[in-house]
Amino acid sequence: MALEGTIPDDPGGGPARERRRELFTFLFLAVVLGPALSVAVVGGFGFVVWIVQILAGPPGPPGT
Repeated sequence: MALEGTIPDDPGGGPARERRRELFTFLFLAVVLGPALSVAVVGGFGFVVWIVQILAGPPGPPGT
């Protein structure tokens, strides 16, 4: 029985479980989320440029 005011033992499994969770989080960020966000940002920028060129015309001097 835990004394009142003390913190009970961590039921999560200890440092090995924490290290595994941190490794999984890092791999998810580095392998999945990073490349996905990069593709989304570059693709989104390309889409914006494409829409602007549809509305305003291609770049260059006017009337050539």
